[in-house]
Parts: sequence; structure tokens; C-alpha cells
Amino acid sequence: MSEITVEATGETVGEAKWSALRELERRIPGLDRDAVRFQVVSEGERGLLGVGFTPALVVASADAADLPAASTGAHPDDSSQAALVRELLARTVAATGVPASILIDETGEELVATLAGPDLGVLIGRHGQTIDALQYLANAIGHRAEGDDRRRVVVDAAGYRARRAATLESTARRAAEQAAGTGARVELEPMTAVERRIVHELLKDDPEVETGSEGAEPNRFVVVLPRRSAD
Repeated sequence: MSEITVEATGETVGEAKWSALRELERRIPGLDRDAVRFQVVSEGERGLLGVGFTPALVVASADAADLPAASTGAHPDDSSQAALVRELLARTVAATGVPASILIDETGEELVATLAGPDLGVLIGRHGQTIDALQYLANAIGHRAEGDDRRRVVVDAAGYRARRAATLESTARRAAEQAAGTGARVELEPMTAVERRIVHELLKDDPEVETGSEGAEPNRFVVVLPRRSAD
């Protein structure tokens, strides 16, 4: 059994505790809220006339029981595509030795496979390179499934996709503003093909800028340029 500890801030101690609790629930599936331990580091402080506000800070911790190794057997409700994806992810999890469980949702237009566990950094990788590679393989293998209802596969881990998408959106918007304001090209950090596609989609309808990709893998990056005049 291992202990998971997180820090969180808020305008009040109550808000900070709530944020910490939500983060622990994300990291520890089936968390017993009554077993969470809180330490109030700072109760926060409001400066004179509201100036100089310091947020409340708490540290929350809870014990995470070691998750069993993911089974390579198909879930009884899995489609043939889901069974192939589950087996790929289960074998990957077993090979890395990272305790994780696999949840598959086939109710939407995409097949979403989510890895859940206390520490999934190894499965995510630097800048998401590992999880993107897993997603690529899952799509390649999943398309071998029987039937005509094959879906695009998304592989996620503890909310990584949503957090990274928010970061990419913020980065793309700032780059677009800079390119439009200065008239100069803006180069973003190297990204995976999945992330570059997200940035291109975010900015494709921006009337002031256009995007392109340059460089060679694994250092290929997005460049944001002022949109050229039609004349």
C-alpha cells in the first residue's frame, strides 16, 4: 500500500480541501473520503482593502491500495474492437509493472479507453509520447476488429487528455495573438502528431493567422504565422 499526497489552494480552507479531494479521487479510483487526511498549511490572508490576497493551502493524503494487474481477458460486454484494445493495454500495463486498471466506454462516437491508477507517469510519458504511441497502436489494432461499427480509439490516463488539451489551447491562443500583433512567426515547442493536430484544429478558423508544421520527428513543431493578404 502506498500513500498519495497532493497540495491544493483555494479562497478558503474549505475550497482548498475540496480541490484536494477532487484530485485524490482522480488519482485513486474508489477513494474513501472519510480516510483522507488533511493538513492546513495556510488559512489564507486578505490584504488591506482586498489587495495582496494569499490563498489558503492544504495538503491532503490517502492510502492507495495496490491495484491488481490488469487482466488480459475480455470483459463480457466488450465489442470485438474493445477486446483487442483492452488486451493491448493490459499487456502494456503488465510489461511496465505499473498498477492500473482499464476502463472502456463505447457509448459515444469514440471508443475511450481510460487507464486508472495512483501513478501513471510512466504510461503517459514525456509530453504524452507514450500514451500517444499507445493510442496509435490501439487504433491500428482496433481496426482489425470484425464488423462495420469500428470507432476511433482514444486512450486516456487519469484525465491527461483534458488537462493537456487545455494547456495546448492556451498556448495556441497566446501564439496566435503574438503572431497577429507582431507580424512575425511564432514557433511552438516540439509536439506529437496528435498534439499538433489539436493546435491546427484550434486555429484553422482564426482569420488573422495560419499554421504549419516544420522539422523532423521527434522534434517536429507547429509554427503560427500572420495570415497572408488575399491580394
